[in-house]
Amino acid sequence: MTPAARLAAAIDLLVAIENAPRRPADAAANAFFRERRYIGGGDRRAISTLIWDVLRRWRRLHWHLRDVPGGGSPRLLCGASMILGGESVEAVRALFGGARYAPDALTAREEAALAGLAGRLLTDPAMPHPVRLEYPDWLGPALEESFGEGLEAEMAAMEAAAPLDLRVNLLKGSRQEARAALAREGLMAAPTPLSPWGLRLDGRQPVTAAACFRDGLVEIQDEGSQIVVAALGAKPGERVLDFCAGAGGKTLAIAMTMENRGQIAACDVSAPRLEGAVKRLRRAGVHNVERHLLETGDKWVKRRAGSFDRVLVDAPCSGTGTWRRNPDARIRLTEQDLAELRVKQAEILDRAAGLVKPGGRLVYATCSVLEAENGAQVAAFLERRPDFAAEAAGAEAVPESQRDQARIALTPLRHGTDGFFAAILRRST
Repeated sequence: MTPAARLAAAIDLLVAIENAPRRPADAAANAFFRERRYIGGGDRRAISTLIWDVLRRWRRLHWHLRDVPGGGSPRLLCGASMILGGESVEAVRALFGGARYAPDALTAREEAALAGLAGRLLTDPAMPHPVRLEYPDWLGPALEESFGEGLEAEMAAMEAAAPLDLRVNLLKGSRQEARAALAREGLMAAPTPLSPWGLRLDGRQPVTAAACFRDGLVEIQDEGSQIVVAALGAKPGERVLDFCAGAGGKTLAIAMTMENRGQIAACDVSAPRLEGAVKRLRRAGVHNVERHLLETGDKWVKRRAGSFDRVLVDAPCSGTGTWRRNPDARIRLTEQDLAELRVKQAEILDRAAGLVKPGGRLVYATCSVLEAENGAQVAAFLERRPDFAAEAAGAEAVPESQRDQARIALTPLRHGTDGFFAAILRRST
């Protein structure tokens, strides 16, 4: 594709994302490219890079275009992102030539709007703090509670593109073997600094086409997520529950730490997500997992009260820890969403706690950086359930700096991972 054709496709993709405001951008992008299989891998990556740049710069771009009649359209947002990212106005204008596969020529209004960006910086000192740091106005107090004076640096780290982290499936081979297998396909990976099972690649790379992925030797999983599994500390022969299993990413890692011995129950309220785990489990060579769909009136939980050695609650959350990977999430999150999530988290935590046997371990985890969803949620739970107490993670696979901590908090700035939180709790009676 020509640069102009890539820009035209990017504009179409941004339209599709804006037309589905509650749908994650990566899901919209996957559907967009599935319908256009003629777009090659290199073109897909270039188009996605342009769109993800727009999403990361969303509030600042709209601030620059605030005086434009009609505001920032997808055409203007894409053009403005390119100019404020370093392209000349002339170069961008030339892409809107109206030729075959190119975007339509700029209107007089669009010409004036883009020309007005010449010489400007993407980040302007006059911008309000939330605009400059790309977070919703209403979320400022909660972020300040979490980060204090470190807020600006933490938000700057959220703006950077996330690396591609893999977890080596030790059921099928070692980290060294996986690294060599990737290298044979031109994918140069380095060991992750925290997880003993992790490998890291720069940027978006076609890992899913690699033989070692198709054969189950590696799985895509952020290093922070791997550390959450390490904190659970599941051992061979135990009974373990992944209470919010989704499509099974952490379930796969738990099975690996258990060496495929013992029993894992993977539960979720979404049948499609649980069904999506089947292929992944088969590919990884995992055979000690039973899946269960949690439904209203289901007696499954009641019948298994107090029967699990370890329970992982990977709770639904705001996803604020994944903003560098899912920048559109900061646009979609509302105050009502957060309020509803906090209620749901407490309910799930209480329900899961009843499944932990006396002496068993409960790990509450989120991919949030908000104290309201993390420490405050755990503190409230411990007041309701005095039979639980915090304990150090202890597991060997947990980074040494975190091993003696009862709460693990990871951020892109401090650890190079997505933002993750995990609280380790032990039931006494």
